[in-house]
Amino acid sequence: MTFTLGPRATSAGYRLAAFDQIGSTNAEAMKRAREGEHGPMWFVTSEQIAGRGRRSRPWVAPRGNLASSILEVIDVTPAVAATLGFAAGLALEQALRKISVEAAMRAGADGLQFSLKWPNDVLAGRQKLAGILLEAEMVGARGLAVVVGIGTNVVAAPEGTPTPATSLRALGIDVGAEELFAALSDGWAEFRRIWDNGRGFGEIRKLWLERAAGLGQAVAIKSAGTTIEGTFDTIDEQGCLIVRTSAGQLLPITAGDVYFGSVASAGAT
Repeated sequence: MTFTLGPRATSAGYRLAAFDQIGSTNAEAMKRAREGEHGPMWFVTSEQIAGRGRRSRPWVAPRGNLASSILEVIDVTPAVAATLGFAAGLALEQALRKISVEAAMRAGADGLQFSLKWPNDVLAGRQKLAGILLEAEMVGARGLAVVVGIGTNVVAAPEGTPTPATSLRALGIDVGAEELFAALSDGWAEFRRIWDNGRGFGEIRKLWLERAAGLGQAVAIKSAGTTIEGTFDTIDEQGCLIVRTSAGQLLPITAGDVYFGSVASAGAT
């Protein structure tokens, strides 16, 4: 199979650059933006050899996994652009649910359930299936180049990650990266439209919370050498995670590694 856009993405005017192998789809997208590309344009491969995750952690996509990045140059502030990552999570969760149900129907089984972990992961059960990395850069007078990278473990998952990882293949879902990407591109077109340059983040926030992992549970956030513990209360209008401490104080968290359940109770050690 070859990579193609889904019908919704095609009709919405998205374009596609597909690669047999590439260092980083995010890096390629931002390079094109500096050269004058304004998007909306997808960059996609099934083998990425020099990708990055949050905090510059390596994100390598071995042959058969999906590495994809969407580029748009838009007139928004960086703070507003950051909320686009929540729309990306919704788009991927919808795509995963769709292909899971279709694969289960072929096998006579039930589809899997997925959830969204703040700020940028998609989980299957308690295991990480995908990660999202958003980068933004001003490109002259044209606006803010926003690149949203989405990496999904289709056939293999890394070992030794802070959150245990899994793949679609390990979960019994036999699909190709190309099939998943077509569904993802359609999901993005839908939730990007709802997001509407940040004006629709209220609706995105509502939909994201309906799929949130650990909502109402014990949580610990490790950031800058400190650990904040409490209950995952909500996310606010800027996308910050709100922790309710044992004293009832509501603390907004802008960044950090999140741990739920017994791990949180143990202080995220």
